Amino acid sequence: MPASSLCDAHNTSAEINYINQDDWVTSGKIGSRDAVLVFRTNILNPKTRKTLKEAKSIQMDLQDQEIKSTSSNMILKQTLSPTVSKSPLSNAALGKTYVSVEKLPICGDQQNQHKKTRNLFSSCDTSVLSDANEKTQYNEKKPKTKQKENDSVVESESDLNKESGYDSVTTSQSNTDSNTSEEDQEVSSEEDNDCGVNMPAHHLQITYKFIQTETKLLRKIFNVHGLTEVQSETDFNLLWTGVHMKLDTLRNLALYQRVNHFPRSYELTRKDRLYKNIERMQHLRGMKHFDIVPQSFILPLESKDLLFAHNKQRGPWIVKPAASSRGRGIFIVNSPDQIPQDEQVLVSKYIVDPLCIDGHKCDLRVYVLVTSFDPLIIYLYEEGIVRLATVRYDRNTDNLWNPCMHLCNYSINKYHSDYIRSSDAQEEDVGHKWTLSALLRHLKLQGCDTHLLMLNIEDLIIKAVLACAQTIISACRMFVPNANNCFELYGFDILIDNTLKPWLLEVNLSPSMGVDSPLDTKVKACLVTDLLTCVGIPAFSPEMRSLYTNKSARRRSSSCQRQVDATETSTTLRSTKSKKKPFGLINLTQEEQRILRSARLQYTRRGGFVRIFPTDDTMQRYGHFLDSANGIPLSTPNVQGQTFQALVTQHNYNQMLYSNLFCQGSRYIQDDNSQENRIKQYERALETDSEIPFLKKQTVEKCEEEGRRLRKQLLKKIGSGSTLTHFQARQTFSLYLESVLRRLTQDPKDSHEKIILKFLNKYGGGVKPPVLFRNTQNISKARSAMVAKLLGDFLENYKRDTEAYVDSFDHFGMIPTSAYSLFLVHAQESDLEAVLTHHTNITGIMPFLYNRCGLSVPSTPPIPSGLYGFLRALPAMVSNSGVSRDVSKYDGYFKSYDKNCENVRDISLRSRSTKDIK
Repeated sequence: MPASSLCDAHNTSAEINYINQDDWVTSGKIGSRDAVLVFRTNILNPKTRKTLKEAKSIQMDLQDQEIKSTSSNMILKQTLSPTVSKSPLSNAALGKTYVSVEKLPICGDQQNQHKKTRNLFSSCDTSVLSDANEKTQYNEKKPKTKQKENDSVVESESDLNKESGYDSVTTSQSNTDSNTSEEDQEVSSEEDNDCGVNMPAHHLQITYKFIQTETKLLRKIFNVHGLTEVQSETDFNLLWTGVHMKLDTLRNLALYQRVNHFPRSYELTRKDRLYKNIERMQHLRGMKHFDIVPQSFILPLESKDLLFAHNKQRGPWIVKPAASSRGRGIFIVNSPDQIPQDEQVLVSKYIVDPLCIDGHKCDLRVYVLVTSFDPLIIYLYEEGIVRLATVRYDRNTDNLWNPCMHLCNYSINKYHSDYIRSSDAQEEDVGHKWTLSALLRHLKLQGCDTHLLMLNIEDLIIKAVLACAQTIISACRMFVPNANNCFELYGFDILIDNTLKPWLLEVNLSPSMGVDSPLDTKVKACLVTDLLTCVGIPAFSPEMRSLYTNKSARRRSSSCQRQVDATETSTTLRSTKSKKKPFGLINLTQEEQRILRSARLQYTRRGGFVRIFPTDDTMQRYGHFLDSANGIPLSTPNVQGQTFQALVTQHNYNQMLYSNLFCQGSRYIQDDNSQENRIKQYERALETDSEIPFLKKQTVEKCEEEGRRLRKQLLKKIGSGSTLTHFQARQTFSLYLESVLRRLTQDPKDSHEKIILKFLNKYGGGVKPPVLFRNTQNISKARSAMVAKLLGDFLENYKRDTEAYVDSFDHFGMIPTSAYSLFLVHAQESDLEAVLTHHTNITGIMPFLYNRCGLSVPSTPPIPSGLYGFLRALPAMVSNSGVSRDVSKYDGYFKSYDKNCENVRDISLRSRSTKDIK
């Protein structure tokens, strides 16, 4: 069925009644194949939603008055002219407004060079009203005094928004309360849903689904724009997952469905696969063209090559697990002898001369959007994150143990007591997290060539994608039914050395969407809304979607369709030529026309994304990396009879797209995508039309007296025979470890690091040490940060496992759920410790560590009385059979710690503490 008929069917079956619907749909009319939803950041602001709600009520009053006036006029006409036929009320008289969106011109957005998608709805006091005609009707029908009152309300709210600002409550370990007013508090999910009810996505029943990903920011954006979360495996419009896609899910995607991953993206995101793909291009295309990663080796397979390289050029090496994230398991060594040979790791040459800001090492997190691999379309977001190490950089090899000096990962440095968080979204160069634009302006003031730096970063990104594209394209042809089903947002981690040469460290499959500070909120909220608008979530109604979810359409592969379109008969081509078409489209197949139109519409919706491939000079710079027959970047040498292009249809979508966008005679020459304009966009600060308060809900303040009272009641019940459920015990243990983690972060002079390390290593699991500990003095803050990082990783996995132990009802002989939940609200660390200790001593079981009693479960150790007695006994609660292989790494640290205590402790006390620990 053609798009026009679909549009007509939709308009006759479902009328959408909301204000400014054309501001939330673009690229075509609802019902057309090109129509997509628009996402904006300012709708996250509660003040904007409040003004929208007021404008909604105003519009409804106007529509009611219009219906009454129209009805009275028709009755009067029928009375005066009885011969006039009785016709039904028009749609306008009924107060029903239809979506009417003008199609974007084929030449794109040339007039407004920096018109971002989030700026389409810039001011609440003007855009919330539907149009100028409605304003005129409003002024005519309402008294002037009433109009002034409404205007003053909007003006007072905007002034308050400017003066008050917002103070985001971060997820720091201190759990401090917010000092903001009630209006700036985070809107509940119910209020978000109330806002989404008036959006097109709600009326069109657009749905989304999450799989193993951070959902706080994403869920809020989806809800306020009218999307509904579902749990179905197939019935969704947008699937956002933090893991790789299942092939069955990909095969059954309908035309309107979008997923945030391409198949086989691990070729780009796994550290070992990324390096191997780039190394293959270095051998095939030349080292000088792909010198974008440090020299690396995969152990244990390339151990001999590593030893040879180390003997030739000595220096520190950084060791990374092949498939890990957030700095887990990373450490630095002086010699390959210090690297364990029992697991697969990537060992890279450590860059000893990094770019430093005020003496602190830094790296970049830039966000790269790939909307298509064939043809290749790459966007780089205009704003990124600069992460600074907490400890000042020192090249001395004695400091290689310290991750807070050599690693810039936020997940490591946030536990350091000296870490500074930015408290204002407008302060982009304060603390240990900057924006990319702030760094560029800082370097430019120092006389650095930021123009060349950003061009080199673009070049690095393009070449990394080219090195991995061949395998991903092959998977897309096999498993992805429609060309627009998949998109991918990659997080590129880039290190800049002191010569301003960028080096690719790794590529993240699902970059973190956590919002721990106002700066994070501003950057990532704008990033997500611009991403969703650029990718385009089709504005299809349920009736339209049902037409595309039939069995034949869902199982039609992209490769089959493209082969048919590319090998169209001469009759089809002649009939196509007979129609009037713009210059340059005459010899294009239907599939090529679709690709070209999709690329043009996508570019008009790009928002803050900068398209770096294709550009006006990409074919001159990267054309020799692409196969001349099919335009696919080949990373394997051509073998006669076994070439990659022999398996697919001969086409060259990259050359076609470039010729129609940039070549001489093209109607779509994009002057605004020149190098100068791209660099200017990188260097300017990210601006939003309204503040984005994304705050935690206020929690109930803890009352120490109430906590002690509830503790006495629980201890009495436990002594009477009541026991904790698995869920209650794990909840208590989790909160207790959070209190310990808070002490490690805030009080680095605490001496419990050894106990926690011993417990974590005996417990085993997925917790790995980030570095090798060295025998170094005066490292209390950094040591506490390392231990806190390990404990934080353990807690993350522990909380995820705890979700399987939810109590649906109160068990006989167990403590009531409601009473225990109230205790957890007010409990201090000492209260939690007392309950865990008493329950363990009375029952003789440890449900917070083990599911049931058995031969592998160790006997309950005696728990010393007094403060921290439970913590001192914690390592003895873990079975010796679960000792990690890496425990021996910490022996030197333990001995060094005991030796340093000789001058401050008595011999008897030292021996007693050592005995307790062991």
